[in-house]
Amino acid sequence: MVLYPSFLIAFLFGIVVGSFLNVAILRIPQPDQSVVYPPSHCPECQTPLKWYDNIPLLSFIILRRKCRYCQCPISWQYPLIELAMGLFSLALLHSFPFPWPFIGFFLFTAALLVIIVIDFKHQLIPDIISLPGIILGFAFSFLNPSLSWSDSGLGILFGGGILFLIAYGYYFFTKRVGMGGGDIKLLAMIGAFLGYQSLPFVIFSSSLLGTVAGIWAMSKQKKGGQTVISYGPFLAAGALIYLFFEPQIQFYLRSLLLPA
Repeated sequence: MVLYPSFLIAFLFGIVVGSFLNVAILRIPQPDQSVVYPPSHCPECQTPLKWYDNIPLLSFIILRRKCRYCQCPISWQYPLIELAMGLFSLALLHSFPFPWPFIGFFLFTAALLVIIVIDFKHQLIPDIISLPGIILGFAFSFLNPSLSWSDSGLGILFGGGILFLIAYGYYFFTKRVGMGGGDIKLLAMIGAFLGYQSLPFVIFSSSLLGTVAGIWAMSKQKKGGQTVISYGPFLAAGALIYLFFEPQIQFYLRSLLLPA
């Protein structure tokens, strides 16, 4: 019973941060835009939003998915990102001690959520997220009791190195770019936060998810082998699965490698 207020605060904090993430998702791909200025405004009519039109989740419901000023529809992305970050915040508080493990993985999760949406929309993984994320992930290893700085450092080295070799090998044999530098830096960031032990699962699960999505995209786009999909969202999804289910994943991996 004592924990209930903490979970409520965590959820409210998560949806508020989710509201900011929506701003980041909208503005980061535009080099001339700042995530802090100008204040929130309607992307269609550019009218600045009042505070009561910018309440996470509630404003979307009260306004019935329409801008108060121009009546243009409000994207479902806004409440979904807010809700997702609120639920992630709840899950993190349930799974990790407060303050540092929770804070570190909260920032990691928020970064992955932004990357998923931006890469899906623009086929871009912003360096402004992944590069500071690598440094932050390594620094976080000194405050994270479940991950040593050496495991984090090896995660950066192997994470970036493995995808670099895969990308170089693909280009060497096909003379086509199959993986961008953003994916390489993203896996290095994942390795920094989760350690090198996470990389086999993250690479395998992201490849599996990406293959399924690629087959679906090929059937829709009718482009055959020329079909292009973003790989970053699947790397991020694999990292999130590992983050919340690491004990179960490691147990099954050991069972496969060391059968009775």
